[in-house]
Amino acid sequence: MSAEPEPQSESIDPRGHIVRTPGVVGGRPRIAGTRVRVVDVVEWHQGVGLSVEEIVANFPLSLADVYASLAYYHDHRDEIEEERREDEQYVERLLEQHPDRVHVFEE
Repeated sequence: MSAEPEPQSESIDPRGHIVRTPGVVGGRPRIAGTRVRVVDVVEWHQGVGLSVEEIVANFPLSLADVYASLAYYHDHRDEIEEERREDEQYVERLLEQHPDRVHVFEE
């Protein structure tokens, strides 16, 4: 479950569930005490189609963690979507530069 924010972390939601820490997961918003990014929770929920309860059952997160992530996403959608695009561009560059070292799993 969630831990207290790390000393170097900046709590960015009123309850302290979501933090940013320079050097941890690229400074992206994440659940305090974990390396689970807000965008990961959004992808599991919207992209994969997992319910909030399924996310909690499959990952060491609380309901509050998941709902805080989804609320943060909806309050900062443009920022999170921009970070998602940056991540996709980074992966594309890796694939172009190192096609023999990157394995893509397809469905």
